[in-house]
Amino acid sequence: MLTTERYEMILQLLKEKQTITLQDIIDATSASESTIRRDLTELESQQKLERIHGGATLTERKLQEYSISEKSSKNIQDKITIATYAAGLVEEDDCIFLDAGTTTLQIIPFLQNKDAVVVTNGPTHLDSLIEHGITTYLTGGFVKSKTSALIGQQAVQSLQNYRFDKCFLGVNGFHAEYGYTTPDPEEAQVKQIASSLAKEVYVLADYTKLNKVSFAKIIDLNAAELLTNNIEQQDLFALSQTTKVVTT
Repeated sequence: MLTTERYEMILQLLKEKQTITLQDIIDATSASESTIRRDLTELESQQKLERIHGGATLTERKLQEYSISEKSSKNIQDKITIATYAAGLVEEDDCIFLDAGTTTLQIIPFLQNKDAVVVTNGPTHLDSLIEHGITTYLTGGFVKSKTSALIGQQAVQSLQNYRFDKCFLGVNGFHAEYGYTTPDPEEAQVKQIASSLAKEVYVLADYTKLNKVSFAKIIDLNAAELLTNNIEQQDLFALSQTTKVVTT
């Protein structure tokens, strides 16, 4: 296969899946790992993609944010696996904060028999919470059109009325030095306040968020336990120097 043909195939795979592994590309092209690594380096230099450990993802700007519908189709099995582990941390009668987001959404079906009380700023969570008979409180706030999250001063004020046993957050990126980040400062503030009101804080983020840095910082890496997946050993070691990391 010609180099240009491999480039086209790699970019087509990215268009379909947003994030791909080295093995995905090797299977599709029958090229060696060393060849694929060189291809990814060249395509990254052309700003066609962004290399991540073990593969590549579509290049995105720090302020760019995907909509709920765009996010929900990405890495769905990874999200379910992480969410299943997270739900296992919830104990009988816990009061929890469930952040708006597509990974935290996947926790809900596993809470059905826990008698937990949920506070959320995610209106898109409500149908599932009601369906599974979970006692739910919705924060106030301004509905952000891109992600449907409730944000702003009213969201912050309403959160002050609660105290949580556990807080489950979604993020756009995690980095050993820059912590957990998201594109919107107002959304970052809601996450920050919720985490400050909880006994235990967990961030749910799949491997594609590794070393991504968005515009607004939420909290330092050591302020939450990280629940993730498919992290290479060297990166896992580096992260574990700062915080507790669980790979699912």
